[in-house]
Amino acid sequence: MNVTFESGDIIATLALLFSVYATFKTVQFNNRQQEVIKSQAKLNELLLNKEAAGVELDKQADLGATFLKLGNSKYRLKVFNKGKAPAHHVTIDFPEGNEVILESDIESKFPLQLLDVHQSVELIAAVHLGTKSKHLVKLEWEDGRTGRVVKELWATL
Repeated sequence: MNVTFESGDIIATLALLFSVYATFKTVQFNNRQQEVIKSQAKLNELLLNKEAAGVELDKQADLGATFLKLGNSKYRLKVFNKGKAPAHHVTIDFPEGNEVILESDIESKFPLQLLDVHQSVELIAAVHLGTKSKHLVKLEWEDGRTGRVVKELWATL
């Protein structure tokens, strides 16, 4: 049995091999495309989470308190809002006792209905020789979050 290859057989064999190669490369390309699509979906999800956290952060007030020294012996306790949203119904308390801020000043200014962004309130401090240098301040307020926010911090002279 004599097997002879004609030019048409060779061309058909080459076309078949090229077709198999092209199919293999197409499958490889499609697999890479699927990986890229999955990666893009993951990145989109991360971006959405980041944006949602940013929107949530824009709804939050961030209150702080610090003592300011004015001149030689005058002190003030400054309560300020450094957040990105206003704080409503702000209250102040001293869990370890208040021996430095005048009660009449606290009662006249707190509870504060609104403490806007970058706004502050100053309370007169009566500092004397035996005054502690650290005071625990408890601030409570409402903002875009659910429920009241409580923050305890140490203000130092």
